[in-house]
Amino acid sequence: MKLTKTVCAMLAATLAGTLSLPVVAADRPAEIRLGMTTYLSGSASVFGVPAHDGVQIYVDEMNKNGGIGGVPVKLEFIDEGGGSDKLLSEYRRLAEGGVDGMLASISSGNCLVVAPVAEDLKVVNDLWDCGTQKALEKKTLSYVVRTQANATAEMVAQVIYLIKKHPDFKTLAIVNQDYAWGHDSHDIFLAALKKFKPDVKVVATMFPKFGSSDFSTEISRLQALRPDVILSTSWGGDLDNFVRQASQRNLFRNSTFVLSLAESSLERLGDSLPEGVIIGARGDHYFLHPETRDDSRHKDFVKKFREKTGHYPIYSVYHMIQALEGYKAGYEKAIKDNNGAWPNAEQLARAMHHVTFKGFGRAVSVDRADGQGIEAQLFGITTSSGDYPFKVLKDMMIVPGEMVTPPDGQDSFEWIERNVGPEMLKSDKLKSFD
Repeated sequence: MKLTKTVCAMLAATLAGTLSLPVVAADRPAEIRLGMTTYLSGSASVFGVPAHDGVQIYVDEMNKNGGIGGVPVKLEFIDEGGGSDKLLSEYRRLAEGGVDGMLASISSGNCLVVAPVAEDLKVVNDLWDCGTQKALEKKTLSYVVRTQANATAEMVAQVIYLIKKHPDFKTLAIVNQDYAWGHDSHDIFLAALKKFKPDVKVVATMFPKFGSSDFSTEISRLQALRPDVILSTSWGGDLDNFVRQASQRNLFRNSTFVLSLAESSLERLGDSLPEGVIIGARGDHYFLHPETRDDSRHKDFVKKFREKTGHYPIYSVYHMIQALEGYKAGYEKAIKDNNGAWPNAEQLARAMHHVTFKGFGRAVSVDRADGQGIEAQLFGITTSSGDYPFKVLKDMMIVPGEMVTPPDGQDSFEWIERNVGPEMLKSDKLKSFD
């Protein structure tokens, strides 16, 4: 059947009018479903449960203020404590079941598993807490980002702080968990240390099994060796058990301890942790952050967290907050880029590779093809305080993320070899606090 010129004109006008209609509220979903993996059981739950509790507080407040783009956020949780196989099964269930995005994971080993799966399933995934640089380095994953730093930034910054505070040590021992994070952080720390102090002798390297509860063998060996510095990048229950047992056997008397992730253990360890221990915060995360401790919004969150849990927030909580703010910034950018229309997964993923956002520390940026976030790093030394029944931090320093993060597309070890060295110690970008 032939169409008359009049009918064709009417169809063209109708089509043009349809295409030009503004996007209406009905195009928005009823809710944004985000899946989150965290440790809800096992020794690592001392780290994962606070993140679970903190994110619920934060999402409730976010939803009261309009959610994201006017849409409330709904969280769905997966327990990482069930092991990698169960995690992957539950991850696929959520990712294939219509969630709008995933926040996975805490464990570096788990991140290495879920990142390629997210890419295959075309679901946006934020590596919200894991540290391994291998998950993103020299890769271009369209659907995967990380809203915090990786092991390279954390370890290079840790070396800078250690050299600043103890420039003359000669021997070092390392006790790290035997999995991806423990090995990656070990290798990066030593590569960076070599650029500052190539003459330091590593007298012991020990990798107790992840989830270990007995460190008597490691402690006996350290007592015999008496290294100047003992480094551990362990975290959660493993770190707590190691510190308590080391304290009981007076190991802290003869060595300076560097505990890269121990901000999360300060309150739990109480008097077991002595003064003079170098502490890292995996970012600039601390409820007494020298730049944000008096911020009204931060103080309000700390108050609500204490009321709900009886404790102070730790860096896993702050990482989760950054992850939510990263998603919010991603949605806002994607909506703007999409002329006000609600974005699909591809548009959201593209936007989340080009965002800047802020939790309760310094601003974080993700503006690279590899999706790696640039995050500042905070360190301090334990001291007693009449205000708290546990050690707090003094002599704090914040190292800017751009100073210790390799550029997009560069291998961490090649970058360290070419760019890391004593000149960093003189940088006016390093900010110290009394």
